[in-house]
Amino acid sequence: MTDRKTELAANLAQVEERIAAACTAAGRKREEVTLIVVTKTYPASDVRLLAELGVRHVAENRDQEAGPKAAECADLPLIWHFVGQLQTNKVRSVSSYADVVQSVDRKRLVDALSDAAVRTAREMGVLIQVALDADSGERGSRGGVGPDGVEALAESVIAAEGLRLDGLMTVAPLAGPYEGRPRAAFDRLAEISSRLRAAHPAANMVSAGMSSDLEEAVAAGATHVRVGTAVLGVRPPLR
Repeated sequence: MTDRKTELAANLAQVEERIAAACTAAGRKREEVTLIVVTKTYPASDVRLLAELGVRHVAENRDQEAGPKAAECADLPLIWHFVGQLQTNKVRSVSSYADVVQSVDRKRLVDALSDAAVRTAREMGVLIQVALDADSGERGSRGGVGPDGVEALAESVIAAEGLRLDGLMTVAPLAGPYEGRPRAAFDRLAEISSRLRAAHPAANMVSAGMSSDLEEAVAAGATHVRVGTAVLGVRPPLR
């Protein structure tokens, strides 16, 4: 193997050990948790190596980087997740490659994604991003809709042609009552997810946890964890 592939394989093995141990501690089966590797700032060559190592889910957060990278890797059996804050003027581009958009937080974005999905004859999965630092009717500092806005937004997604409501996503807040308390934040997301599934049983995806807090996310019931640095290394600075 190349040096880079060897490095990635070792990092993946360590992350796999962490996820497996977290599942065991939580009394969960390992297959209940899906690893999404966040490949932002890293080249398409790394995505290809990850695919060779068995990774199937990758995520990006900036369309200007993700679009060309996804095109370069279009021959690979990958599921692409878009996890960044998404402006409506980027929706047409994102809809051309994203299988799942994890950062939906307003009806205007739902409408734009639906229009794009219909135009391209694709079905896109949607996660509602929940902001646990947002007051009623507000958006969070890192995007997302407040907990009291989830139900109405979910109904908008259900009614939107070309979209599929897959579940919820959150990022551990940097401010507010859950600052520095990722486990409590993820437990709160699990409560919101339970209510959502009561009305929409297929919306069972819970995306939470990153390199620093994936154990807390698994303990709280996350079905997907988004890991970047622990797999790919410390990110180079954005230019």
